[in-house]
Amino acid sequence: MGELVVEVESLVVRYGRGRAAVTAVDGLSLTVVRATVTAILGPNGAGKTTTIETCEGYRRPQGGRVRVLGLDPVADRRALLPRLGVMLQEGGAWSGVRATEMLHHVARLHANPLDVDMLVQRLDLGSCGRTPYRRLSGGQKQRLSLAMAIVGRPELAFLDEPTAGLDPLARRATWELIEDLRRDGVSVVLTTHYMEEAERLADQVHVIDGGRVIASGSPAELTSRGAANSLRFRGPAGLDVRSLVAALPEGSRVREPAPGSYLVLGTIDPHLLATVTAWCASNGVLPDDLAVERHNLEDVFLELTGRKLQP
Repeated sequence: MGELVVEVESLVVRYGRGRAAVTAVDGLSLTVVRATVTAILGPNGAGKTTTIETCEGYRRPQGGRVRVLGLDPVADRRALLPRLGVMLQEGGAWSGVRATEMLHHVARLHANPLDVDMLVQRLDLGSCGRTPYRRLSGGQKQRLSLAMAIVGRPELAFLDEPTAGLDPLARRATWELIEDLRRDGVSVVLTTHYMEEAERLADQVHVIDGGRVIASGSPAELTSRGAANSLRFRGPAGLDVRSLVAALPEGSRVREPAPGSYLVLGTIDPHLLATVTAWCASNGVLPDDLAVERHNLEDVFLELTGRKLQP
């Protein structure tokens, strides 16, 4: 475990008062390690944005403890803000300001900003640089908002849905930029509805539902916790699956759900795969359509929440 840059302990955030109060975050705890990418996943209304806004100092919690870069995001807001990059879900720029003018303005607010022209090129903002903010497309606004969040060289960047509304090319360019931030030692916390994005970028994933963290871990750890991964192959019907089970690691199972179709359940690793192919060779079986099927984050999310994550 490296140095913690975000510590959230038993966070409670409510909207409204009295009987009309709605608890958006209910005893939530999570941490973020320096120079990593942490993804926060959850269905709409799960408490993701409220948690992020509390860490940014925009909301005052009703319970629990929050520390960001060792500081209280509300009491120490003035000291903390220059060290943070914040990408809001929407807004952040004046209606009539041109895109590159806004980015240059934000850059001048920082002591050692990134090169604006570099950001304009990497995020493909040149074509809309002289367009007023109110006339930008949704994707252009997203790219400008991301540039504004990181131009000041933050230690910690909060990115709320950084690729929402982007085309595949712009999404991948954003992924590469986030990976570069991590290599440069920046800690990134992002919310996303794209499972592929979380699997590619995140060192740590927190799944939130009902205002609480219901699972945490690396993408590999989370996918390995789900139902057993499987290996499938086709061969002659009626093979002696008991002898195959005897050759496999303890806890493995073999089924023939349909004649000539075989399913191996257990910890699917190179050793098990080699054992299956060696068993087939020793029994004169040429396995057809041999394939390893692994759970992905979307499978795990569906198992945990009972819902698909909708972009």
